[in-house]
Amino acid sequence: MFSCNTTYFSLKTLTFAQRNKNNKTQSHRYMEKKFKRTTVTSALPYANGPVHIGHLAGVYIPADIYVRYLRLKKEDVLFIGGSDEHGVPITIRARKEGVTPQDIVDRYHTLIKDSFKEFGISFDVYGRTSSSIHHDTASQFFRTLYDKGEFIEKTSKQYYDEEAHTFLADRYITGECPHCHAEGAYGDQCEKCGSTLSPTELINPKSAISGSKPVMKETTHWYLPLDKHENWLRKWILEEHKEWRPNVYGQCKSWLDLGLQPRAVSRDLDWGIPVPVEGAEGKVLYVWFDAPIGYISNTKELLPDSWEKWWKDPETRLIHFIGKDNIVFHCIVFPAMLKAEGSYILPDNVPANEFLNLEGDKISTSHNWAVWLHEYLHDFPGKQDVLRYVLTANAPETKDNDFTWKDFQARNNNELVAVYGNFVNRALVLTGKYFDNKVPSCGELTEYDLETLKEFANVKAEVEKLLDSFKFRDAQKEAMNLARIGNKYLADTEPWKLAKTDMPRVATILNISLQLVANLSIAFEPFLPFSSKRLRNMLNIKSFEWEQLGRTDLLAPGHQLNKAELLFEKIEDNVIEAQVQKLLETKKANEAANYTANPIKETIEFNTFEKLDIRVGTILECQKVPKADKLLQFKIDDGLGTRTIVSGIAKHYHPEELIGKQICFIANLAPRKLKGIVSEGMILSAENFDGNLSVIMPQKEVKPGSEVK
Repeated sequence: MFSCNTTYFSLKTLTFAQRNKNNKTQSHRYMEKKFKRTTVTSALPYANGPVHIGHLAGVYIPADIYVRYLRLKKEDVLFIGGSDEHGVPITIRARKEGVTPQDIVDRYHTLIKDSFKEFGISFDVYGRTSSSIHHDTASQFFRTLYDKGEFIEKTSKQYYDEEAHTFLADRYITGECPHCHAEGAYGDQCEKCGSTLSPTELINPKSAISGSKPVMKETTHWYLPLDKHENWLRKWILEEHKEWRPNVYGQCKSWLDLGLQPRAVSRDLDWGIPVPVEGAEGKVLYVWFDAPIGYISNTKELLPDSWEKWWKDPETRLIHFIGKDNIVFHCIVFPAMLKAEGSYILPDNVPANEFLNLEGDKISTSHNWAVWLHEYLHDFPGKQDVLRYVLTANAPETKDNDFTWKDFQARNNNELVAVYGNFVNRALVLTGKYFDNKVPSCGELTEYDLETLKEFANVKAEVEKLLDSFKFRDAQKEAMNLARIGNKYLADTEPWKLAKTDMPRVATILNISLQLVANLSIAFEPFLPFSSKRLRNMLNIKSFEWEQLGRTDLLAPGHQLNKAELLFEKIEDNVIEAQVQKLLETKKANEAANYTANPIKETIEFNTFEKLDIRVGTILECQKVPKADKLLQFKIDDGLGTRTIVSGIAKHYHPEELIGKQICFIANLAPRKLKGIVSEGMILSAENFDGNLSVIMPQKEVKPGSEVK
């Protein structure tokens, strides 16, 4: 037999040895070189709309997990966020709403910032690119590169709106897609078929501002010659950063292998940071150029006297968290800008995620196909950690992944409730029942106790290793293994049965269980901060540190616990069905908006049309045709007598709702036998975009047999 204290020391040694063994196998530069501090940035969301679960899963939850982990380890870390408030999408929304771009960014910056705060995204600063400090920083950055001769000046022809007297950004040019021939394609993309376009490819282009046909006109802009930086970028990325994620490394290699080209850093627009060069009136810095400088300006806003150590000290590690659509900007373009300026450090890692889809379809803000964070907070109050857990479990770390409401429900009910919450609740409730909510003393340990604690110690080392290498999905899975270990331990030892005969043994079992519960509050702190705080409150402990993870003496014997509460609650089917229905309604609305009528059939002569005898009839009887799901049998008063008509509208109408109604029908159609019934005509219906049929009825009641002309 062993005591709890001797077990702690042996497990501590094992964990340390295990960690060293794991670290030796990693090629991660963080393991090879220790930095004094870490600057963590997360992509700046466009302030032209709210943020959705794709943003959260792709960028902000992974960044927050990593930052919280470093803080728990007492490392010096700075977490920089902010809103991207320039660019064409913002001016388009402002024009649609009849307000100024500043009105738009003021509204959405606040909404986005509040949503992030509600989900526990723990920025040290959340700034904005419309601030004066950002304008000054970006202008100065441009001017430094300009004075050093790092730009080239090029004149080219672009579309110009002669009525509005302005050059047109790609999104302000619409026309017919050259691929699918859909109307309303933008100058950079057709949203109907998804093709990437250039404005000159559009058929019959027109200005989205005035509606007039644009003309080609010369304009001058400044370009960053990326081809000049290609050689060092190739060595820096392909040789020195092979530890980057395969999707990031692969995309960078693809760009480099194709050969880099000069990229414009200015554009003709009236919303943005004016180009700080004489004669550049009407031109602003291209949003891709000024946005990443926002990381620097936001740091300046927070630390005006010490910001440089976070951006220029070689002992500072720079990490960018982004989505895959931003890989080229953060791995190639922004590093080239920093290198050209000359005094900044370069990113050490860019753990970019792929995209998160929603119910099998790509998330689309323009089509409202998304789960918006502010709406989730309204529909699921107090369940921020549930979404954090599910999005981390489904994180698109190396390939696109899918969010479904059914999976959301299953992971909550089967994992958070049935595993994590169940273990915590049983351990605390049993302690309250047998020991008056006080931590019992730990006696002698059995071999099974030691096996459980050894397994637990290995989980701790694995979580740490995975977090260090940005594998957050696997790290959370390992953290959940602690709860699985605890559940199995309680189920196998059955302290509720031993309570009748062996209370010292019950005390030992619950002591070990409570130590595991305390460790869960540490292991899940980076992932589920709200739940960890509630759990610590139940344990009557203010805080823990990362270095304490794995210890078996976190709760001293006699320590008073607070009353047990449910950490998570089951989500019922009707709640999920409401969310699914909301998405179905969105899909129907999108289909209606994108519906294009079928082409008109070939022209016929008027005398051909005159051969059709279309009349109004009153439905006297209506019933389903046996063994025919689609058919209804009608008895109709046609003004001259009665006739039978069989029509394939059973999936769209119930028989009883049609009896007594007047409908239009073709009276002189040759009789046809359907399911043994002779049909003497055809009822006219209109087919909607979604396939639903609507029977054609006269607006006012007329005599049966009236002709339709």
